[in-house]
Amino acid sequence: MQGLLEEARALATPVRGAIVPHAGLQYSGACAAEVFTRVRLAPTVVVLAPNHTGRVGAPGGASAWTEGAFETPLGRIRIAEDFLHGLCRTCDLVSHDPVAHEREHAIEVELPFLSLLSPQSLLAPIVLAWDDWERCSVLGDALATAVREWSEPVSLLASSDMTHYETAVSAEQKDRLALDHIVRLDGAGLLDVCRRENITMCGRAAAATVLHAAKALGATTGELVDYRHSGWVTGDESSVVAYAGVIIP
Repeated sequence: MQGLLEEARALATPVRGAIVPHAGLQYSGACAAEVFTRVRLAPTVVVLAPNHTGRVGAPGGASAWTEGAFETPLGRIRIAEDFLHGLCRTCDLVSHDPVAHEREHAIEVELPFLSLLSPQSLLAPIVLAWDDWERCSVLGDALATAVREWSEPVSLLASSDMTHYETAVSAEQKDRLALDHIVRLDGAGLLDVCRRENITMCGRAAAATVLHAAKALGATTGELVDYRHSGWVTGDESSVVAYAGVIIP
């Protein structure tokens, strides 16, 4: 196992951002691994995720955990306190909000990959309780500014699954529309097509924000590196959850 991880680290390249799934690892872990083994994670890793629980105390709806560390079976992942405190000062959407993180899984599912592949990286976890373009663009601009001004490289990750509980054929058709906007770094278009076509992509705001920030930092395109659905594991294609892995060089 350690040898495989060392090989993955050697082949990985720096990227501005990525989109990774957050379902149970037995379903989406292989898709996430396709992303993480291609990405050289920076010393600071920002993970944006959707708020699944509806628990939110942040006035601006962007709930950060700004202090201490996340404890995992693989060890402690320290919080990027200075980076987050600076972001909270410059963007009034973001504030410390432990309540939103108490029962949220969309960040924690990514932590085994961080622990194994980049254990020294600091984590900046932010849970989003909205999906409108105005706030995505504001937060994306703030993140881009923070990354430019930071003393070390920063990785921007969006934690998101794709279409939920439709047939595999329907999910693939809908997700193709969303992914077309994603690879063009079109965050506004992504949110619009999700609304128009009822695409149940749970982390669309996180993805739109990362797309906008990466574009502001000079990215021009995204690359789809993996797409699959839960039926690959269960054998049931009548009602699936789909997953996509995207990197943004």
